[in-house]
Amino acid sequence: MKENLYKYILGIADNSLILGQRLGELCGHGPSLETDIACTNISLDLFGQVRSYYQYAAKIIGDGRSEDDIAMLRKEREYVNVLLVEQPNTDFAYTIGRQFLFDVYHFLFLKELQKSHDLTLSAIAIKSIKEVSYHQRFSTDWVKRLGDGTAESHQRMQDAIDSLWTYTDELFHQTEADKIIISEGIGVDVTVLKSVYYATVSKILNESTLKVPESKWFQKGGKEGIHTEHLGYLLSDLQYMQRTYPNMEW
Repeated sequence: MKENLYKYILGIADNSLILGQRLGELCGHGPSLETDIACTNISLDLFGQVRSYYQYAAKIIGDGRSEDDIAMLRKEREYVNVLLVEQPNTDFAYTIGRQFLFDVYHFLFLKELQKSHDLTLSAIAIKSIKEVSYHQRFSTDWVKRLGDGTAESHQRMQDAIDSLWTYTDELFHQTEADKIIISEGIGVDVTVLKSVYYATVSKILNESTLKVPESKWFQKGGKEGIHTEHLGYLLSDLQYMQRTYPNMEW
């Protein structure tokens, strides 16, 4: 039970860690000062959530590792985030598309996690959902602005959604640890969120004058530790200080 709960928490936390790192890369590179600060604040929100998850994971596993060790000293195959969140910041439309497709899922997920029998996870979800509600409004507003904007912004937003669509189905896959934790009333059965997710995303895309991709070909592997080439480069930045100066303290 302890090992499965640990794995389950990593499955939640790694998504926010990797997406937070991606957004952190944009600091100072946003299309406007306001948007730049907004993306940085979303990154900080995600890292704040991650600290709560990893602190709890460290307590559960009880092997002497700290939240920093869990976050920064695992190998690439030990991260179990979905492939969607590790995709690079190709352009602003791509960044917004990635954020939007994850935010819709993240909000639905946290709504259900609030009901968890695990009081710590429930408390984290109750706190985090307030932040994620804002994240979803932010990314949704930008999808609409770009999709229903100029011809170029429309095309860039459509290209981003078309490219990222292949990573969405993995959000609703379950690992063996997930199934065990769900059966204990602790985890969220993400399979029941799938229809609501695609209905919500499709509605917003239609309002944005964007087409819902028809492709039924999806990629997966992140939840099993099999990632795209992008994660290795991301981790080299994320882990640099901890690996260069072992046991460093601020």
